[in-house]
Amino acid sequence: MNSILQTILIGTGATLFMDLYAIILKFFNINSLDYRFVGRWIGHFPKGKFFHNKIMESPSVPYEVLLGWIAHYLIGITFAFLLVFVFGKKWLENPRLIPALIIGVITIVGPFLLMQPAFGFGIAGSNLPDPNKARLMSLITHSVFGIGLYLSTIILNKTMNIF
Repeated sequence: MNSILQTILIGTGATLFMDLYAIILKFFNINSLDYRFVGRWIGHFPKGKFFHNKIMESPSVPYEVLLGWIAHYLIGITFAFLLVFVFGKKWLENPRLIPALIIGVITIVGPFLLMQPAFGFGIAGSNLPDPNKARLMSLITHSVFGIGLYLSTIILNKTMNIF
């Protein structure tokens, strides 16, 4: 299989794994990021607005839920390409958990330094009511994404060997 297609599938699978984790959290009344706010943030880009005081209070944009979910999966795919770029195509053939976890944890830089400040949450959620809880939840979620990168690669490789 083409390594580009393989990486796209791995990124999609890892993002799906992260979303399954978020569904499990909902059973315990633990909320995760509502991707409509990602869509709202992106939807304001054409208007030249990149930073919000509170993204929840910013005017909604058409199709923000769809836009947010598409962005969420494209970001996951991009991070899968980062994994392959950093650890090479050989990692795709012989995946190891630690490199995938490293990338998963490193990806926390995006929300901490870009998205959360842009949403009005401050750097690393410093403006949130319980920033340490938010940071821990982000770290766990991004670690789950890293595990998802590894598991998606294992599943894809096993599936490719069947066919």
